[in-house]
Amino acid sequence: MYLNPLRAIREGQYWRMARENLAWQWKLMSPRWIGKVARKTGWNVLVTTRERDGLVLELGCGSGLLTKELVDAGHRVIATDASPAMLELAREHAPGAGDIRRLMLPHDPIPQSDAIVSVGHMLSYLPDEEAVDKGLVAIAHALGPGGLFALDICDLEWGEARRDALNLGRVDEDWAIITEFSVPSPNNFVREMTTFVRNQDGSWRRDDERHENVLVDTSRLPELLAEEGVGATVGESFGSEQLPAGLRVLIGRRISSQSDPAKENG
Repeated sequence: MYLNPLRAIREGQYWRMARENLAWQWKLMSPRWIGKVARKTGWNVLVTTRERDGLVLELGCGSGLLTKELVDAGHRVIATDASPAMLELAREHAPGAGDIRRLMLPHDPIPQSDAIVSVGHMLSYLPDEEAVDKGLVAIAHALGPGGLFALDICDLEWGEARRDALNLGRVDEDWAIITEFSVPSPNNFVREMTTFVRNQDGSWRRDDERHENVLVDTSRLPELLAEEGVGATVGESFGSEQLPAGLRVLIGRRISSQSDPAKENG
């Protein structure tokens, strides 16, 4: 089920909607994706989690597409997002989730979980590299013994691959969108979007949005996570699917006891 484009535009969430409708995103959100993540780590962690009624936490759930797949697979799920509008859509799409709540990284506490998953490069929407590091450390601290996390994140290559990207425009009967891309610095990718929505009286309403992604050198992240007792690897896919250039997959598993709660995050 696709999100309604007009509704998404009206709620100021068009880019999120467009991102979730990409073919590769749908592929990641299929039930097979769960198995791919488990095989990538060498442990069928999510199945084990389900068998012992463990908790799967989803970060950046958006409209609840992956949430629904997890629930339908029999998992106990808490889905989170920073956007109240997206949480509303997730509640409609995945009513079987144990809880759907607002969570804003890197400062909001993450519930202790047996598995943490996220697609849609959620961490790349944080304000800077320090916030990304703090978010990853918070994820590491929230993993229970043997717990798994799997997420995608934008590498520095994301900006390099789009430095000369053409601007985009799309027009429909009741709405239109113009998207401009820029790379102001090697670690910053910007989308500036202007949307037009036809009002009931025939007039048009204009909205402008600016979306920024922080880009990081993902090769340094395994070392960061190792300091928190999590063994992690960086890859270019969760399994056999092909992700966009510059998007990396980070998969990790807790390999030691929980870090000292008194330890500062970063």
